Amino acid sequence: MNPQSLSHRLEQVAAQVPTGAHLADIGSDHAYLPVAMVLRGIVSRAVVGEVARTPFLAARRSVDENGLAHCISVRQADGLAAIAASDRITAVTLCGMGGETIRDILQAGKARLSTGERLILQPNGGERHLRQWLMDNGYGIRHEEVLRENRFDYEIIVAEPGESVTYSPQELFFGPLQLQQRTPAFLAKWQRLLHLKRRTLERLAHARQTGLDGKRMELAEHIDWIESLNPR
Repeated sequence: MNPQSLSHRLEQVAAQVPTGAHLADIGSDHAYLPVAMVLRGIVSRAVVGEVARTPFLAARRSVDENGLAHCISVRQADGLAAIAASDRITAVTLCGMGGETIRDILQAGKARLSTGERLILQPNGGERHLRQWLMDNGYGIRHEEVLRENRFDYEIIVAEPGESVTYSPQELFFGPLQLQQRTPAFLAKWQRLLHLKRRTLERLAHARQTGLDGKRMELAEHIDWIESLNPR
């Protein structure tokens, strides 16, 4: 993968970055996304944040090799600590991490989210926990999608602040917009997960450990929700 040819997943993330945005890409790895956005003229300035030294150096090398050090700042920092008020960030991308990790990054750095930034999030699992944080912190979900790449299902969640919303348990689980739209990719993902959850429930039913009743009840409820997506 290179800035001229992003993966399908990152192309879909890139499509949600507004033209002219000041972008902060947190956990950027090789900085493919911000480099591509600048080279394509979508964004004029970007900040790349990496907490670990190896990906920080990889990101800086990618920026330098493309001659973009004047407009992409690569910083070694923990989460949103990479952002300064002077950056005037208007869009934040967090991709390829668990939903709980993205939630924790947002929670730890939410004092730096004060100018109405669009959040473009691509969690690897844990979407329900992430949606809960967005709801609890006044973010409305503007766009959601499911895509499949290399035999994995990915979700993209785009949210903006300034709206008091209340999502039902099912909306937090599936995604409020995805529950309405029920695209083929969305339904296929949950059909695949349905088989896994049924097998897990069957194993729990025969498990001898104590204290599993709550887990069984929750799993059975989720199975009911998934089955209701395709009423017969």
